[in-house]
Amino acid sequence: MKSPISITRGKVAAAFIDLQEEHRQDKRYLVEGFGDILANVQRLQAAARRNYVPLYHWAYIVDLAKARPFHPVEADGKSAFSDKDDPLTAICAEVAPGPGETMLVKTAASAFSASPAVDRLKADGIEWLVIAGVWTEACIDASVKDAVALGFRVLLVKDACGSASTAMHQTGILNLANRLYGGAVTNTLDACRLISGDTVTVWQVEGSVPLRFTFENAAQLYSEL
Repeated sequence: MKSPISITRGKVAAAFIDLQEEHRQDKRYLVEGFGDILANVQRLQAAARRNYVPLYHWAYIVDLAKARPFHPVEADGKSAFSDKDDPLTAICAEVAPGPGETMLVKTAASAFSASPAVDRLKADGIEWLVIAGVWTEACIDASVKDAVALGFRVLLVKDACGSASTAMHQTGILNLANRLYGGAVTNTLDACRLISGDTVTVWQVEGSVPLRFTFENAAQLYSEL
C-alpha cells in the first residue's frame, strides 16, 4: 500500500553500494542501464550533501586468500569478479566519495555484515538508511535484509539500483518490497524530497507477501511501487 511518510532530519544516512567501474566496463559483470543508475545516484548524493545527510560508500573487493568457500575463479587464478588487483573495482568517478565521506571495502555481499559502519550509524542516532547500488538481487538484497535485522528503516530507491537485466532487477525489488518491514520503496525524485524534509507518499509493505508477482505482471507491479 502507499502512505505518506517523512524522515526526521539528523536521523538519516545514505548508503551507496558497489557502484564500481566493472559494472560498465567488464563484459562479465555489466549492469543494464548503468548510466541511468549512476545519474540517479548523483541526484541522491547531491540531495544528501545539500541537506547534511552523511554518505557512506562501499566497494566489493575480493581477496581470494580470504574468500568464502566455492568462490568462482577464472582460468588465470583471479576472482571471477571484483578481484583485489583489478583496477575496475574503483568506484565510478561521478559517484565517488566526496571530502569527509566514509569509504568502506566489503568482502561479502552485505554492506552491513560485521561492518564498522554499523556502530557509527547507531552511535549517531541514524534510524533511516537510503540505499542504492548494484546488484539488486545480490548485494542490495543482502544489505537491505541485514540493515532491517539490525533495526534500521530502509528507504530502497528502486531506480537507483540495478542488475544484469531488467527482469533480475525488477523481481529483486519486488522480493525485497514484500518483506521490507519498517521501510519503504520509492524512486529517486521522491527519495530526494524525503531527504529534503518533505512528506511523500511511498510504498510500504502491509500484511504477508502482498505482491504475488508472475512473469506476466512483474513489470506492472514494479512500476506501481
